[in-house]
This record gives sequence, C-alpha cells and structure tokens, in this order.
Amino acid sequence: MSSTTSSIVAQRLLLPSLLSLLLLIVTVISDDASTMPTQNMSHKERAELREESREMFYHAYRAYMENAYPADELMPLSCKGRYRGVTASRGDMDDILGNFSMTLVDTLDTLVLLGDFAEFEHAVKLVIRDVQFDSDIIVSVFETNIRMVGGLLSAHILAEYLQKQADVMHWYKGEMLEMARELGYRLLPAFNTTTGIPHARVNLRLGMKDPQLKKSRETCTACAGTILLEFAALSRLTGDPIFEVRAHAAMDALWKLRHRGSDLMGTVLNVHSGDWVRRDSGVGAGIDSYYEYLFKSYVLLGDDKYLARFNRHYNAVMKYVSEGPMLLDVLMHRPHAKSRNFMDSLLAFWPGLQVLSGDLKPAVQTHEMLYQVMQMHTLIPEAWTVDFQIHWGQHHLRPEFIESTYFLYRATGDHHYLQVGKRALKTLQKYAKVSCGYAAVNDVRTGKHEDRMDSFVLSETFKYLFLLFSDPQDLIINVDEFVFTTEAHLLPLSIAQLGNSTFSFRQSDEHNVLDFMRTCPSSNKLFPEKVRKPLRNFITGSCPRTISGKRLSALDFQASNADHLRAVYDMGITMVSVGDRSQGKVRLFHSFYNAKSQEEGEMGLQFMQEMLELTKMQSMNQLAQLQVRKSNDKNCPKNFIVAVAYAVDEQSQDWTALMAGPSHFSPELIGEQFVEGEIVLANPLRACDEKLENASDISGKILVAERGDCTFVSKARLAQKVGATALIVCDNVSGSSGETQPMFAMSGDGKDDVAIPVVFMYSLEFTKLSAAMLRRPQLRARIMQMVEFKRWQLAKEAHQNETAAAAAAAALAAGTMPKKKPDKEL
Repeated sequence: MSSTTSSIVAQRLLLPSLLSLLLLIVTVISDDASTMPTQNMSHKERAELREESREMFYHAYRAYMENAYPADELMPLSCKGRYRGVTASRGDMDDILGNFSMTLVDTLDTLVLLGDFAEFEHAVKLVIRDVQFDSDIIVSVFETNIRMVGGLLSAHILAEYLQKQADVMHWYKGEMLEMARELGYRLLPAFNTTTGIPHARVNLRLGMKDPQLKKSRETCTACAGTILLEFAALSRLTGDPIFEVRAHAAMDALWKLRHRGSDLMGTVLNVHSGDWVRRDSGVGAGIDSYYEYLFKSYVLLGDDKYLARFNRHYNAVMKYVSEGPMLLDVLMHRPHAKSRNFMDSLLAFWPGLQVLSGDLKPAVQTHEMLYQVMQMHTLIPEAWTVDFQIHWGQHHLRPEFIESTYFLYRATGDHHYLQVGKRALKTLQKYAKVSCGYAAVNDVRTGKHEDRMDSFVLSETFKYLFLLFSDPQDLIINVDEFVFTTEAHLLPLSIAQLGNSTFSFRQSDEHNVLDFMRTCPSSNKLFPEKVRKPLRNFITGSCPRTISGKRLSALDFQASNADHLRAVYDMGITMVSVGDRSQGKVRLFHSFYNAKSQEEGEMGLQFMQEMLELTKMQSMNQLAQLQVRKSNDKNCPKNFIVAVAYAVDEQSQDWTALMAGPSHFSPELIGEQFVEGEIVLANPLRACDEKLENASDISGKILVAERGDCTFVSKARLAQKVGATALIVCDNVSGSSGETQPMFAMSGDGKDDVAIPVVFMYSLEFTKLSAAMLRRPQLRARIMQMVEFKRWQLAKEAHQNETAAAAAAAALAAGTMPKKKPDKEL
C-alpha cells in the first residue's frame, strides 16, 4: 500500500470520532445553558421505546414472511404478496419490483442489528435458495442497486462478521457476495451510454436489448448519482474493478453537467446528450441522494475530490435553495428564481447529512421546521406548500425524518430528539398499524390507508427508530465503524483498505484549496434549544389568522385560506363557481341581509369595491406585462406567450385560455391572427413514426403530440404532412407548469419548411385541456397571442357590462327591478 493510500485510510479510520466529538462539544456547552427545556427521557422509558420499535419491526416482518414471501412486497390491507406481472400493475412504480424477494433482502442487516442471529441465518438460507435474477423483467437501476445490491453486500459483510465474532454460520462461503456480483453484471448494460451516465431502467435478462427500452433517454440526477457506494464495495470485495470504474465515470459525467455559474444541478437529464430536461434544483426528489453519495463516497473511499464537489454543491444549496429553515427549489441556470412553491418529504434527509458534514445549526433549524409540519398534519405529507398546507397528502412511512432525528441525537445528545422520535413512533402505531403489518396512508387529512408497505419500512424506518432508542452498548456492532447507504445498509470503513488497483486518487486541477474548506459552526451558541427557540411558532406564525376588529382587504384575500373565507362570509359575501370548476373562476355577491352585523356589512361593501378596482388593475397589468415580456425578449419570437383558448362549455359565451410557448421554426401569429379548429390526439401520441394510425382524421384539425423520442420539428413536419392546421406539443414531465417554470421557444434544425403554427404546453396546462376534451370529444380551440386573447376578453366583458347596465336602467325606469337582489355583484 502506498504512503498516500495509507494516509487516506488513516483519515477514514478517524472519521468515526466525528459524532463523538460533536457530542462532546455540545455536552460542554449545555452545562452553561440556564435551562434544559426538553424533559430528559429516563433509561427505563428509552428501553421501553427500544423494545416497542423492535416489536413494530417484527409485526411487519412476520406479516411479510407469513403472508407475502417470496414476493417483493407485502400488501398489508389485502394481506398478500405483491408480484410483478401478477398483481395489478401500478405503472412506473412497479419498476422497483423484480420478483427477487426484495423486502427480505432489504431487511437482512436489520435482523443483525436487532441481535436476532438465528432469524438472520434462516433468512440468508432462504435468499440463497430462492432468489434468482434471470428474469425477463425491466427494473429500476437505482432501486435495484440500493435495495438489492446494497442489501446483499451488507448481509455478506455481517455474515462474515458473525462468523468471527459470534462463532455462527460457519457454513456460509460468500454466496451472497456472488449473488451481488451477478446482479451487478445484469445492471452494467445500463451504463453503455454516450456520457457514461446509466439509463434509468434495464432488463435483468436482456439488458438494454428489450424493445421497450429502445427509446430510453432520461434519468434523474439521484438515479445516476446513487451507485458508487455499492459498486465500489462490490469491486473491492470481489476484486472485479469494472463496477467501481463505471460508477466513478458516472459521477464524473454528472459533475461536468453542473451549471458553472451557480454550481447547482438539475433533476432530469438525457443520458446520451447530457442535456438537462428538468432544471429544477433542490435537495428533494430526483436529486437528494446524489449529494449524500458525494459526501459518503469521500468518507468510505477516501477520494478528496468528492469532498470538494460536495462542498461546492453544498455552498450553492445554502446560498440559493435554503430560505431559513425551508428548502425551496430554484432553477439551476436562474438560481434566484423559484421553480416551485412546495417542498417534498424526501428533503427530510438533509439535516442528517448536514450533521455528518459538521453543519449543525441549519440542521437543527430545518429539522424543527419538519417537526412542526408533522405536528400540524399528524404525519408528514408527501409534499406541502410554502405556507405549510398539504400539496400531496400521501404518507408512505418514509424514514428520512427519523433518520435525521437519529443523527441529530447522536451529534447533540439532546433528549428533545428522543421525544421527537417517541412522537413519530406513537403516531405510526396509531395511524399506520394494521393487523397485517403497517400500511401507508393515502391522505393524512382523512387517515385512509393504502395497500402498500415498501421494503424501506423494514430496512430503514424501523431500523433508525431502534437505533435512536439504543445505547451503543445495546448493539452487537459498532455502527461508527460503518457508513450507512441511502437505504441504511451498512458498509464498513475498512473497505478503503482493500483499494482498487485500477483506480487512482489523482488530485484534479478543477478543484482548489477553498473547495476543501468550510467554516465550522460557532460553538458558543450551538446548543440546539437556542436554535430551535426562535422557530417555535414558525409554522403557526406563517398561517395568518383574521384578527377580530381588523378588516380583511381584497389585496390580502386568499381563497385557499379558511379564515379568509369565514371572514368574507361574515361580511355578507357569498361565492358562486362560474363555468368549469377546475379553472377556479368564481363570482362574488354581497348583501347586507347576509352580513353578521351592520359593521361587517359595511366592511363587505368596501371589500367588494376594492375587489372591483383590483380586478381592473390586474387585467391592465396582465396586458402590460405580456407586452413588456414580449418586446424585451430578444431571443424569442414576438408572440412569446401563446393562448390555447376554448369555450368553457357549449352553451357558455365564456372562454378560458391556457398558457403555451411558441417555436422558432414555425410562423408567428401576428396581431389578431389566430388558428381555430377541432383538437385531435396523435396516435401514437409522440408522433415520431413515419405514419400516424389516425392520419385520415387529422386533416384540417389541431393535432396534439407528446414531447419525447424525436425532435420538436420532426413532430411538426409529420403534423403538417397529414394536413393539421397547427400542432400542440405537450410536455412529458409530470407536474410541469407555465405558472412555475419559464416559458421557452422550441428550437428547430435550421430548415425553414414548417408552415403551421407549433406551440408548447406544460403538463399541468395540458391536463386541463385533456379534461375538457374528455367532456367534449369534438372540442374546438383557438390558438392566438395571449395578449390578444386578453384584449378580446376585456372587450367582451365591457360590452356585457354595458348591455347589463342598459337593461337595468330600462327595468328601473319601467318599475320592474327585482326587489331581492344582492346589493353588489362581482
């Protein structure tokens, strides 16, 4: 071993003292604290909670083994196993399944931590006997790696550990390591890309030769960047370097794709071209474990470049994404622009990673915010808005919040985190436990269960709960000598000593000394309670309540705020939906008779007058903004924002418009020009084949095609060839919206041969359009400039108001005005 390598190994062996050092610092500081706000948990209560977490694990484990094994997952409500190709398909969600007993493999090392050597040995024998990988099944490369490869490697390492330390399992001869190697080879074809970044999916038997994978292009940053720990361990344990080489190459390719100005990464990219498909940048879904594996690759392997890369990204995240305790996605190329107004539950891992990297204060802050979200909604929802309302209501029993709670407790010794863990445990017992395991919650608002228990519930959620309530002396192994993978599998730090003869730790010229440095947090105010205290009412303080005696103004009014709705109702104002409810249009009526008091009625009248003025101002501002945006963007066509407009229903004169973007290669709609026609979907939807199956039905109509598999201009030429009058290209990225993402103009190939208008529509806008098409199969739409649509609408409303006013005056003159009519209507 070289002196450089020896030095690196020595550094790695010092790392287990990190958490102990942090604990020592905080313990010294806490002696100076005037108060200890969190009640200390007794040894007895902690032991009881440890045993309760053990019982929770076995309740779920036995339910799986008795009712589901050898299936990949347990369906806790049906009390049976979920098999790929047998159980009803859930679409892309089923890519995690490979009919390889995933839950058992994922759970093996938890049995060792619990000290259940007999059941571990029995389970290992079952895996060796029953699990095989030669299946014609397409699986997720990311999920198969972290759950299966990681599970097999961890179990192999612990089996050999028990042979030496507990004098058991002498029959074991490395069978699980060979299984991990076989599975690794079956994943390798996914890495045969132009960039070296792996495909998202692969066929276990056919590799990338499966016809369904022929057009595979896109993957997420986390999917491609969460391979190295398992593949490096596999190479070093087997002596086969190919796995580690491919994983390092993928990480290097990802690093080169960062935005050089912001040092941020996007979330979805093309594995062949390296182009970003989604440029949202945050720390949640789609990108989370990429950051985790940068730091842990440095810890496990001793390669300083991963520490440098982590620090560059970390500084960028804290500069652009971090908003106090919140973490809000931005655009990697425009980091001061927020890309969405909600946070997802996967970001709950971030405080734990901050603890490991030594940045405690923001870890405490973000964890406190997450804890308040849990207290507000009982369970942490899958996503919540910036004002902490529910965005997606599911709760899948995810481990990330408990994981961060565990690491914060290990680093601080603050019993607050034991109390947080206790609350999380009791909540799972009350709301997720069923007779056959633990069931995910479909909506935290209703508590309705979902027939789903992911393997990570056993491999991570219950593991971290057990570790939280355990003292080091309670455990058979010293966890400080291991790195936890993103699936909480254990890989020993001693792997660094094995080395990889084909991989060289060369210092890259792209890093400088500043990339290896970060200021340690000030220790004089490190005690967590001092950090948490200012945030104690962070969430409740962000949800405004109407104060008695203070009038609610139209400018402050939020239709999603229950208190605001109650306040306007007390003012005598009622709201009636107009047209399609999905469009969110309402009409306001005010009457003194319905007001709670005369004073409230007068407030209501003032509110209506303000709303009238506000509506006029918004209409004029929209026109002005559209004109400014159109004229100032030199790189885009003049009609930068396009409207796809249609009547709300067949009888109504009300029209609605959805936002769309133009193209550089199609003619512009200038002034009052528009294209109108019936809308028809392409078959196949992506419109990349030479011939469309419904070509005869398209002539004279507006064609809709989905983004992907071929270029925008190719779709346009095909649409033009079959006689379409215009083309709408809808996005293939779920959840994208023109309201939260910048509109862009589609580019062509330099040829000027497209003669029909072509526009681009994000997926949320297209969802509304497709819903209208379902209600009215022969829906007609008009494509025009958005600014012209707004002018047209304002002119119509002005004409309608004039007509209504004239009719009202005539009725008043004739003495036929109805006596019971709202005093004011908007």
